[in-house]
Amino acid sequence: MEQACMKPRPSFPAKLETTAPKAPKQPLSSKTWAAQLQAQSKGVASPTQASGLGLDSATVRENMVRKLMDQGVEDPMVLSALGTIERHRFIDSALVNQAYEDTSLPIGFGQTISKPNVVARMIELLRQGRNLMITGKLGRVLEIGTGCGYQAALLSMVSKEVYSIERIQGLHLKAKDHLRPMRLPNLHLILGDGMLGFPDGAPYAGIIAAAGGDAIPQAWLDQLDMGGRIVAPMAMADGQQSLVVIDKTPSGLQRSLLEPVHFVPLKSGVI
Repeated sequence: MEQACMKPRPSFPAKLETTAPKAPKQPLSSKTWAAQLQAQSKGVASPTQASGLGLDSATVRENMVRKLMDQGVEDPMVLSALGTIERHRFIDSALVNQAYEDTSLPIGFGQTISKPNVVARMIELLRQGRNLMITGKLGRVLEIGTGCGYQAALLSMVSKEVYSIERIQGLHLKAKDHLRPMRLPNLHLILGDGMLGFPDGAPYAGIIAAAGGDAIPQAWLDQLDMGGRIVAPMAMADGQQSLVVIDKTPSGLQRSLLEPVHFVPLKSGVI
C-alpha cells in the first residue's frame, strides 16, 4: 500500500529553500534510543547527550521525552524525533522558557502550538495505522495547519514525504523562517485552504489535522490512500471536540472516537 503513495513529487513554488547552514541530525534508531535512555536511567553518560542545561541541550529534550514516555507514548521513532527537534526554536522569545513544558503556547494570529503530549499522541496514532510502531517510516503525509512548523518538522522525521498546508499567510511565512535553517528536503510548505487538502500530492498514507470542524472534509477522505489513516479533532454535538481516527479499508471507512481535545476551529479560505 505504501508504494502507491510515492508517485513523482509535484512541483509548486512553496517548496522550502535549502540554503541554510545546518540540518538536524537524523533520529536515533529505536535500539539506540532505548539504549540511551536506559543508560541515562542508570546514571551513565550517553555518547550522544549534549552537555549543559540550556534550551539547546539534548538533556532538556530528553527530560521532556522521558515525561512523555511516562504518560504512555511508546513509538521509538516518535520519541526520537521529539528528542531531536528543538521545540524552543518554534516559540516566540518571550515564552521560550516554557518550550519544554507540556503546555500549549500562543504563536500569533490567534493560533497555538499544541502540547507535546498531544502532538506525540497524534503522530503515534497516525503511524499505528500502518503498523510502524517498531520500525519504518510512513509514506506520504498531509498536515492540515502548519502553524509554527514544529509538528511538520517532527513528521518529516517519521515520514518519507510531508506536505503541510496553512491558510494564514503570516503563519506560513513564520513556519518557513523556522524551518529553513533545518534543511529538511522531504518537507514542503503550502499556502492554501486546508479543507481542500492538496490533491496534487495524493494519495496520502496519513492525514493529520491541527484544527477541528463539525465533520471530516470529503476532500481528505478522497485524497487518503487505501489503508491510510486520518487523525483529527472533530466537534461533537455538545460543542466539545474529540480526537477522531478514520481508517480507509476495502470494506469502507472505520471511525474511532477517542479522548476529548481542544483545538482551534477548522476554517476555509486563505487570509
